Amino acid sequence: MKDEKLAKQMSEAAGSFLKTLNDDQKKTAVVPFSDLSRFDWHFTPRTRKGLALKYMNAAQRRAAMAMVQLVLSPEGYSKAEQIIDLENVLRVVESRPANDTYRDPENFAFLIFGNPGSSDPWGWRVEGHHLSLHFSSVNGEITYTPSFMGSNPGKVLADVPQKGKRILKSEQDLAFELLHSMNASQHEKAVLAEQSPNEIFTSNSRKASLDKMEGIPMSEMNSEQKDLFKKLIMAYLDRYHVTLKNQQWDKLEKADIDKIHFAWMGDKEAVIGANHGQYYRIHGPGFLIEYDNTQNGGNHIHTVVRDLANDFGEDLLRTHYEKAHVK
Repeated sequence: MKDEKLAKQMSEAAGSFLKTLNDDQKKTAVVPFSDLSRFDWHFTPRTRKGLALKYMNAAQRRAAMAMVQLVLSPEGYSKAEQIIDLENVLRVVESRPANDTYRDPENFAFLIFGNPGSSDPWGWRVEGHHLSLHFSSVNGEITYTPSFMGSNPGKVLADVPQKGKRILKSEQDLAFELLHSMNASQHEKAVLAEQSPNEIFTSNSRKASLDKMEGIPMSEMNSEQKDLFKKLIMAYLDRYHVTLKNQQWDKLEKADIDKIHFAWMGDKEAVIGANHGQYYRIHGPGFLIEYDNTQNGGNHIHTVVRDLANDFGEDLLRTHYEKAHVK
């Protein structure tokens, strides 16, 4: 699905950001589209390629965050801002000094791949601890995967202004609601293991793949469960601009949403404490969502949305280059 308007707006937002930078900053913030760093992504605290917020002035930060605001929904943008703010919570929880650079709300880096003003494929990402968002533009079509959002803590328990906050509340609560609605035979299919894994299976791989779809397909759910399952999927898709959300939902419908599977591992109740946690995945033709909440006693959430063929726009790029070669 093409959206020339959104593609143009994204290009203009990136161009506006670049105009605020000096030459040295541009050297840090821009690499060729062919640069392999495009695929070197992670959601752990680390030094990142790109221009970090800490090296921007106020106007540059506004321009950078305007890029994020454009491609996310208001709800998605709020989640991104809150994920960044959780670094301040972790500083308190871990008794770190205010100038600590391991838990750092300014260590979120922006990197642009290629030239936003040209007709050639280009892209950009923003990445820091628990936030890794990738957008690619190919012939007026925008892709948004891989897309990672995490929350540590999943629920803020410390006595801080953010106490009680659950950034990924819907992603957790709707999944439990769906699981609890199932009868014994449905449970038998949906629950793969009593113990949850310590991490999402696809981690930060360049190409996401799982051997097979496991769990219970939507076709074996009743109408109320199907509605719940769709709400759960939408809890992820609602993070993005309405065009990107609709584009993804159309793809799921064309591939047959009845084939989308729900699989669960770990606790069947939301309990925070040692040896507790849960994992689930939503796996359909060409599409994967993973959720893991196992670290820190089931209070440290990782979620990722992957396109099994088109992460980083690779499927679109293949078609683009094949057409160019034919000409």
